[in-house]
Amino acid sequence: MDDALLDGRLFGDDNPCFGCSPSHRFGFRLRVRVNGNAVTAAFTPGSDYQGPPGIMHGGLVTALADEIAAWTLVALRERFGFTVAMKSRFPRAVRIGVPVEGHGTIVHNGERMPRIRVELQQNDTVCFTSEMTFVIFDEKGAEKMLGRPIPESWRKYCR
Repeated sequence: MDDALLDGRLFGDDNPCFGCSPSHRFGFRLRVRVNGNAVTAAFTPGSDYQGPPGIMHGGLVTALADEIAAWTLVALRERFGFTVAMKSRFPRAVRIGVPVEGHGTIVHNGERMPRIRVELQQNDTVCFTSEMTFVIFDEKGAEKMLGRPIPESWRKYCR
């Protein structure tokens, strides 16, 4: 999948994801690129993503990083996981209107509980880092977590 460009269409036209759905009206509409053993994504936060004036809301920064981490699993392991823990730092504010470049790598490739490191940068300066632990479910576990059957387009990633 090296140099592949992926987005939420991978999960069907009705994908409701805030992070990656190409049709979500407020979402990030994230597209990720596979570069060897890493995933990269770019996003420019607009004024609707502000917390303090001129600064991206910290919860949305975290959501952006979480989305990149999830796509790291999808792109590099072809698995879908749910975030269960994260340890994050905000060394700099993420500024509105300035492109953010995100990088995701697998730092512990545990079969059921991998850890992903995500770094967000603006103008080559690190603004956010996080190490996130995911749990990977089979189809039955994913359905239990969701409380309903998984969408058909997810089955390939829940095995």
